[in-house]
Amino acid sequence: MEREFMVLLGFAGMFGLMALRVPVGIAMGVTGIFGFAAVSGWSPAINLLANVPLSVITDYNLSVIPMFVLMGAFASYGGMSRELYNAGRTWLGHFRGGLALASIFSCAGFAAINGSSVATTATMTQIALPEMRRGGYDAGLSAGMIAAGGTLGIMIPPSVIFVLYGIMTEIDITQLFAAGVFPGLIAVAFYSLIIVFLSYKYPHLLPRGTKHSWAERWASVRGLWAIFALFLMVLGGIYSGIFTVQEAAGVGAIGALGIGIVRRKLGLAEIRGALIQALRVSSAIMLIVIGAYLFGYFLTITQFTQHAVDFLVDLPIGAYGVLALIMLCYIVLGAVMDELAMLLLTVPIVVPAIMALGFDPVWFGVILVMAVTLGLISPPVGMNVFVINSIARDVPLTRIYKGTLPFISVDLLRLVILCAFPAISLWLPSLLE
Repeated sequence: MEREFMVLLGFAGMFGLMALRVPVGIAMGVTGIFGFAAVSGWSPAINLLANVPLSVITDYNLSVIPMFVLMGAFASYGGMSRELYNAGRTWLGHFRGGLALASIFSCAGFAAINGSSVATTATMTQIALPEMRRGGYDAGLSAGMIAAGGTLGIMIPPSVIFVLYGIMTEIDITQLFAAGVFPGLIAVAFYSLIIVFLSYKYPHLLPRGTKHSWAERWASVRGLWAIFALFLMVLGGIYSGIFTVQEAAGVGAIGALGIGIVRRKLGLAEIRGALIQALRVSSAIMLIVIGAYLFGYFLTITQFTQHAVDFLVDLPIGAYGVLALIMLCYIVLGAVMDELAMLLLTVPIVVPAIMALGFDPVWFGVILVMAVTLGLISPPVGMNVFVINSIARDVPLTRIYKGTLPFISVDLLRLVILCAFPAISLWLPSLLE
């Protein structure tokens, strides 16, 4: 059997399993093992299955993922996310669209101490969505705002996606974190502008809220010291050279636990809940990583990766034409595929091609993450949308997707701007060299 045909069969089998609701990691792993066995025989395939999971879960570099997830879980159960939203609601709630602005700023703040988009979305849905609905906001638009705000979880550092990209490409993760700062802030600014525009164009959808006294406003920010302390502990430790990224992740998890205990926000029940949540999220991520590695070995042995790189580099459409094609493919894939799986499968193919075309891999990592965030809120498989729907079951998926459309439009604009002006992403990393 021709190897090219086997690759096509492998992709068809993988997407077929996904369509049957088989978990993404298992679908990739099963397809990879069967494909590898078809090329090399069952004995090498069984050896691969025995070795890859063990090498993934014992990889020191990957230990940063469960630690950042655990830090976010402790922060969430310790009430930091609710304090962020309460502060935003108290200061901004009396403006048109003020509760929506508070939601976006809270998502950005929580993203700075949590590297997961899904966790950011789930947390803010439980906190912000009921408040906006009580305030008379349209449920679908409110849910769409939170879905878009949740994408900041993988753009603003620390980010699990940036960590995986850095590990796979052997790029300094601190450079990637720095490169994501300004694009993340631009996202916050664009989301805020679209909320202001919608609040004045459709005031009945985003009404004014209650005005709070100055005493209430100042009282609402007193508890925010914990968030700033945790943020400085992690990123300050990384960029001052005190910690490596892996060490900073562990310090952040312990710091979030310690702060929660000192503030009497984390009891035994909350600690147990945070540990269980972190275990579930980390296990799901690691299963996808294992599956992607197994499928990647299948692609490597068929020489598909090298052929794909050569094909992209030789396309007669110029470097920016190839870049536009890659971004279009990511946007399409993001609408039907899990963002982690998409990243793990495509990075070994597209990054060598991007570097061969003369583009900066740090900058490409930023626009790659931006393209991935579009998939999180785009139909038919927007993960953030499904997370919100699982919590707020009375808000239909169609209404949530409709609510994300204004934010998808500004995300596309942001992607074009950052593709056209790489210096926006690369200026801050250049200061660290």
